Amino acid sequence: MTEESSAKRAHFVFIPLMAQGHIIPAIDTALLLCCRGALCSIVATPATAARVRPCIEQSGLEVRLLEFPLEYVSDGADNMDNISAERVVGYFQAVALLRAPVEEHLRTHAPRTTCIVSDFCHPWTSALAASLGVPRLSFLAIPALSALCELEADQVDEPVMVPVPGWKKRVQLTRDQTARFFSEPCWRAVRKEIYGAQAEVDGMILTTFLELEPEYVRGFAAASGKQVWTVGPVSLHHQLNGAGGGLVKTARGDAATVDADEYLRWLDGKEGGSVVYVSFGTLAPTMEPEQLLELGLGLEASCYPFIWVFNKADHLGEPQLRQLQARVAGHGRIVTGWVPQLLILSHAAVGCFLTHCGWNSIMETIMAAKPVVTWPRLLDSDQPVNEKLVVDELGIGLSIRPKEPDMAVRREVIQAALTTVLCGGEEGQEMRRRVRELSLKATEAMQPGGSSHANLCDLVNRFTI
Repeated sequence: MTEESSAKRAHFVFIPLMAQGHIIPAIDTALLLCCRGALCSIVATPATAARVRPCIEQSGLEVRLLEFPLEYVSDGADNMDNISAERVVGYFQAVALLRAPVEEHLRTHAPRTTCIVSDFCHPWTSALAASLGVPRLSFLAIPALSALCELEADQVDEPVMVPVPGWKKRVQLTRDQTARFFSEPCWRAVRKEIYGAQAEVDGMILTTFLELEPEYVRGFAAASGKQVWTVGPVSLHHQLNGAGGGLVKTARGDAATVDADEYLRWLDGKEGGSVVYVSFGTLAPTMEPEQLLELGLGLEASCYPFIWVFNKADHLGEPQLRQLQARVAGHGRIVTGWVPQLLILSHAAVGCFLTHCGWNSIMETIMAAKPVVTWPRLLDSDQPVNEKLVVDELGIGLSIRPKEPDMAVRREVIQAALTTVLCGGEEGQEMRRRVRELSLKATEAMQPGGSSHANLCDLVNRFTI
């Protein structure tokens, strides 16, 4: 491609949060924009660049990795997934120091940037975009409902009832039930910067799709006063563009630490819709050994085959873990590494997903048309509101979240929920019917004529020089 033709195209520079749940949808969105004629660059630290490079190279699309080392690295790690909690504030401060080298690179290298797309956690990109004289869009890998609740809740400091416009059951969420990011006192200054910068953006990209939550998309656009582009489900790119399992197996940003084919062969031997997939994401807080054991016993008592992905932060005593693994051998698989989640969810043998309600996981389970059992683990995030959307509004799941954070979830509760969702009863059948309908709508949204497809095309057209 000639330098002249590149200069006339939209060039989006993505600056994602260097964490698995943020970098994956950012890469997928960049790939989708490239499929529609744009150029995309992704700013990444060395560890993040190493994780995502295979995915980008396999895509064959014009996505460029711009690698910048951090001035400060905690414990030899420059990715949030590997940063201890007490060092995260320092990590955010270190990432903000990337502004100068990123700006210098973008000024001195072609093609010219036409739009900055930055994770909403990066307030420093406001000054970067202003200095470059280009628009800036905020990237939010959350649903419109969570974004709307967070916007409403940010207007007050005390626990209050937060009205949710358009909520069909007219539920009001208390202030502490809403998506309250950076709520700890140590984050107060960072939070102020983030929401100050958020007010200055030229628009927002959400990884939901319009047909999933139309009232909340419109409500969020009205409340924020910003243009909102819904572009999800972004990971559907790999199916619609012929990537199939190839890119999915590389986690769209990470290499599988287990043999994916081994687990697919194991699933091949199970009855359709009989397997429970269990995962609580990469950033879930540590689960106490007693609760882990209770979860394992609940899965065992349900008599359904399962794949349980162990969080790296969780641990059972070695004897307890060995005993549990021995009892469920052949019936269940306990994974202590990373697995290709979308590939497993899409397998016909999987019947439901026991999930923490991270938005990427919710989008993937909708794409795979699998109902959920919900248990949010990171309560100062979007997960509790995502659960309300999935359970109360969409009707595709059943909650087992305890009423109080320090309460245990007993094996009987876990067993009963799995039986309800997986068995042939009326409630379980209705959940499966609803999620199949949403899966079809998700696919339609990404195809020509669909809402997300139109929004992606609009982004490319709008930010072309």
